[in-house]
Amino acid sequence: MGQAALRRIACPPNMRYRFPNIPQPVVLAMNGHAKEFFAAVARIAREIDFGTIEKLAAELAALRARSGRLFLLGVGGSAGNCSHAVNDFRKLCGIEAYSPVDNVSELTARTNDEGWDTVFSGWLEVSRLGDRDAILIFSVGGGDAERNVSVNLVRAIDLARQRGAKIFGVVGRASGYTARHGDVVLVIPPVDPRRVTPLSEGMQAVVWHCLVSHPELQMCATKW
Repeated sequence: MGQAALRRIACPPNMRYRFPNIPQPVVLAMNGHAKEFFAAVARIAREIDFGTIEKLAAELAALRARSGRLFLLGVGGSAGNCSHAVNDFRKLCGIEAYSPVDNVSELTARTNDEGWDTVFSGWLEVSRLGDRDAILIFSVGGGDAERNVSVNLVRAIDLARQRGAKIFGVVGRASGYTARHGDVVLVIPPVDPRRVTPLSEGMQAVVWHCLVSHPELQMCATKW
């Protein structure tokens, strides 16, 4: 069946997967999409900067040795990654890690009362961010004050620089504020401009799992 014929098939959303014998254009198209998507993942895995990942591991080991704290910052899907990563850094690596996104009450109160742009910097000020500490940013763009995108990350980076805290990141854009002002920032190779967000956020998880299983960092074994 040709693409034109497939496009003529109209399947109501509530019936799309109920009758497997009816040709499903969405399902058929996904076969090609999946192959293309994972080809991009494989290319990223080949081209990613392993040296920067090793530098991140060394910096995080040094952070732990000086009894510093790690604050993870992210917005949207990257915020969810922060929550998961906090668990792994604490449980597997013995690093004192936190993320403001885990406290919904404070996050929303600060947003409501003071504004979204300072929601992270305000939280870090109360946490007394200092020169023994570090922030780790998960982001696609990495923040851009001029375009008014993820300005909360920009403000957090500025505060970290003022306090002498280290700035780490895993981002999808070399042009963003994090990549330009961080100490050690891994940029996910931009292999597909149509899928920068899903590839960047997906690879954030791969990278932090690489870090928490790194022999210089992992202290406790995983269950499996």
